[in-house]
Amino acid sequence: MIILHAGFLRGRLFVWGETSDSQGAEPEALEVALRAAGIGTPRPFENIAPGSEHAVALETAEAVEFLAAGAGKSVAAQCALIGPDLAVWSSALEFCASLVVRRRVVQEHALENNRFKSFWKPIYTGSDEETFRELEARLPGGPLSEFIREMAGHLMRREAPTESRRSPEMAEQASGPFKLCFRLEEPVIETGAWRLSCLLQSTTDPGLLLPPGFALGAGSGAPKILRRENYEHREKLLDALDHAARICPGIRRCLDADALDSYELDTHEAHEFLTLYAGSLAAAGFGVLLPAWWTRKEARPRLAARAKASRPAMKGASGLTLDDAIRLDWEVALGAETLTREELDALAELKAPLARLRGRWVEADGDAIRTAMEFWKKTEQGSLRDLVRMSLGGTQAPSGLEIEEVSAEGELGRFLDRLQGKARYETLPPPKKFSGRLRPYQVRGFSWLSYLRQYGLGACLADDMGLGKTIQALALIQSDHENGVRRPVLIACPLSVVSNWKKEAERFTPGLSILVHHGVDREKEASFKSSVSKHSVVVTSYSLLARDFETLREIHWGGVILDEAQNVKNPRTLQSRAARALKADYRIALTGTPVENHVGDLWAIMEFLNPGLLGSQAEFQKNFFTPIEVAGDKEASERLARLTRPFVLRRLKTDKSIIRDLPDKLEMKVFCNLTKEQAALYSAVGREAESVIEGSDGIKRRGLILAALTKLKQICNHPAHFLGDDSLLEGRSGKLARLCEMLEEVLESGERALVFTQYVEMGVLLQRHLGEIFGREILFLHGGVPRAQRDLMVARFQASGEGPAVFVLSLKAGGTGLNLTNATHVFHYDRWWNPAVENQATDRAYRIGQTRNVQVHKFVCAGTLEEKIDAMLERKKDVAQRIVGAGEGWLTELSNAELRQVFTLSAEAVGD
Repeated sequence: MIILHAGFLRGRLFVWGETSDSQGAEPEALEVALRAAGIGTPRPFENIAPGSEHAVALETAEAVEFLAAGAGKSVAAQCALIGPDLAVWSSALEFCASLVVRRRVVQEHALENNRFKSFWKPIYTGSDEETFRELEARLPGGPLSEFIREMAGHLMRREAPTESRRSPEMAEQASGPFKLCFRLEEPVIETGAWRLSCLLQSTTDPGLLLPPGFALGAGSGAPKILRRENYEHREKLLDALDHAARICPGIRRCLDADALDSYELDTHEAHEFLTLYAGSLAAAGFGVLLPAWWTRKEARPRLAARAKASRPAMKGASGLTLDDAIRLDWEVALGAETLTREELDALAELKAPLARLRGRWVEADGDAIRTAMEFWKKTEQGSLRDLVRMSLGGTQAPSGLEIEEVSAEGELGRFLDRLQGKARYETLPPPKKFSGRLRPYQVRGFSWLSYLRQYGLGACLADDMGLGKTIQALALIQSDHENGVRRPVLIACPLSVVSNWKKEAERFTPGLSILVHHGVDREKEASFKSSVSKHSVVVTSYSLLARDFETLREIHWGGVILDEAQNVKNPRTLQSRAARALKADYRIALTGTPVENHVGDLWAIMEFLNPGLLGSQAEFQKNFFTPIEVAGDKEASERLARLTRPFVLRRLKTDKSIIRDLPDKLEMKVFCNLTKEQAALYSAVGREAESVIEGSDGIKRRGLILAALTKLKQICNHPAHFLGDDSLLEGRSGKLARLCEMLEEVLESGERALVFTQYVEMGVLLQRHLGEIFGREILFLHGGVPRAQRDLMVARFQASGEGPAVFVLSLKAGGTGLNLTNATHVFHYDRWWNPAVENQATDRAYRIGQTRNVQVHKFVCAGTLEEKIDAMLERKKDVAQRIVGAGEGWLTELSNAELRQVFTLSAEAVGD
């Protein structure tokens, strides 16, 4: 079965087919389906979407007929299904047709290539605007406005008989002494009728306005300007009125009257003339005179709301929390006029679009005013969480209402000003008993943490790896301790970082007692609670955060700090749920990658820090995740940035204003060739993978793809890695040969190197082979190394003198938390294909304490999947850091055609 899809590009609707396994339909099969749906033969066209290699371009008339028939459903259902995008285009045509029928389109003109071009522009009001937005949301990246304009023009041209259509030049009457002008006059008394007058406006003296009666009998009594020989005043006037009536149907009332001079309008008709027809009449060459209050800049005032927040008396410096009750005293204004409740009630009851307010006419949307009043009543009582969201633009006001300002006085006002970036937080001196020197940017980080901590607000310190997040957090704990706040602080981190926290605390905050909660002999329940009360800091691992949750939750912690907080990016895991459920005065997340895979990671971290700030997970999915990740919505990205910016502090090592004494990081790709043995294995595995993946789908397909990728990467590393036969290594891998060559230069210059691989098996092979080649001890760190042995390895590598010079590390075990600044070279032997993960590994060497340039070598086998996927990431770097998941999971979503290209071995892959 073929699924029909559609796209709109350069004024044309394109239709193509896709088979149920996400493959582009072959031309023959597509031809059958499209002909059944009433469309001609498909022909090759440029790709406009995946699977559209063979698409048919429809003329506008064909597109209208095709979509008007429900996208050919009645015929195509026998051999094709209607894709969701095609169904939306069909709905869009129905919407466009309804606009045309209701005369919600107006003719406008634009100068293109020195020629005037006319087109029909839709006018959206009320529910029409909502319908347009709904359709637009269902067509990510679809040019809906262009589609509606094109279809509206076709429908208007088809509706009007050729002989009755009038050229825009008729209204211009450039050769005549006058042109037709329309003047809208407001009522003399408030309850009176509006009036639209038809006038003759001199083409040489626009200030001269005459009743149309002069043109009907332009003889000796007419002004001299109208007395021109051989000029048919009556015919020109009637032609102009007829043309104007086609733009504004109400004007036909002038044609039906004897005087041709004016007609009355009610308030709704007057508003319709102002908003729908006046601009189109002017664009068509008619004169249009409107009331001064409408044409001035402030004529159409916006309905805006301002709120002043207040709360019960402050309980103290740390008494302000997100759950505190807040009262909002609202003001609603129409332009510069602040309205009372009584005036709002009166305007809402009028149910009229134009109303008199304090002696002047204003545009007043009754529905919007009633909605504003409901919003006012609903939000008068709330929490600080609601106030924060509203002040940062996270609360969406009802349609037609704009939240203009949220203010407060006193401490609450100062809090809001700092939150909105209107005022800076105070820079604090480092704690007196902090043993070490904080760099200026670290002092600012510590002060920022302290500022949010005093209000009980969570903070995400997202400094680049190596900028010292650990010591900034320790400075905060030390500061609290010196100020008499003695509740113990819980630190959860990966196992590989537990020792680092203990050593850093002993170095920088020796006055704080540290308890490491880990190991089979760790204290539990009552014994643990007793020990905790005697310590300032408790360090544990993420695995124990979930395993010992029942014990940890019984303690009210001074603070909970999550290090490498991307470990809780999945909100459903036990450790993530445990972290959110702990009781604490404040919460801090430390991570160099707050958005590791996609913006959903940010929700998980913010939900730990400030629960409810970004709404529920379902609300976040609707308001941010789908618009940003699926539709690339920049406005949604900006709203999310405004909401989270006060709670996320991000500094980069590459910013010289942050740190001036860090050396450079030099990154380079190292392209290697395969040996003939590798190439033969690669081709065989690639062909086999293609054949089994072709006929699979769903979870099975994703599993097969991941298995194939793993095999091909192992072959690129070394045949022995793939075969697992413990065979000889020498001379069988181009990548291994190049690594040995480069490491030889590193060792001869007396430098040290880190070698990362994502496979423990490959790490074992590298340790053995490099040891044999260079006759040196090669360290290897992986997840199975006990903590004490791990610490010893790090200490030996960092020690001066004749220590081990090459350190092989598995990416997961050695990619975070280690300080290995003795290395000046970092080798990525195989690629993880996630820039954030690779950068974390590189930052084991490129961090504070590094005094020399660091060279990063990323190995890529030419002509293989390694080069092709690397090229993919290079082409979309802006997306890679947001969307590409850790590992190879994202690759399972590639189409069969794309996978075929990835798996195919290029000619340049094999070396001489």
